[in-house]
Amino acid sequence: ASNASHFATDLGKGSSDALGKRFKVLSLNDNVSWMTAIGNDYSYEDIYLRQLENYAQAGDIVLTMSVSGSSPNLVKAFEWANDNGLHTIALVGGKRGKLADLASETIVIDDTHYGRAEDCQMGIAHMLCYAFMEVEELKS
Repeated sequence: ASNASHFATDLGKGSSDALGKRFKVLSLNDNVSWMTAIGNDYSYEDIYLRQLENYAQAGDIVLTMSVSGSSPNLVKAFEWANDNGLHTIALVGGKRGKLADLASETIVIDDTHYGRAEDCQMGIAHMLCYAFMEVEELKS
């Protein structure tokens, strides 16, 4: 969850500042009150799905970071996203899980050790953000 928040911050601030264009990005795990309300009133498996129902539109990108690739709340969000015309990207560990099968695009970190896989996820997030800040073709 903290990797997703960090990535959203870097993309929304650093990359957007460098481009001079704004990325419309948010991390769905940052609003603890909303997540708690959804978890209590519906189910914990709906904490991302219900937020997507409010925010997402066809053509948007939903990116998940999961080492197991099997988190039920992420799986439900991806199923909804696919049914509603969103582009889904899964950044998963070596077990791949159901997210890898559901995603439009999948990046697999071939390691099942949670710490190493999460470190790699953050490294990939930084590479993406810095690409928008430093690669001339992406800056134009």
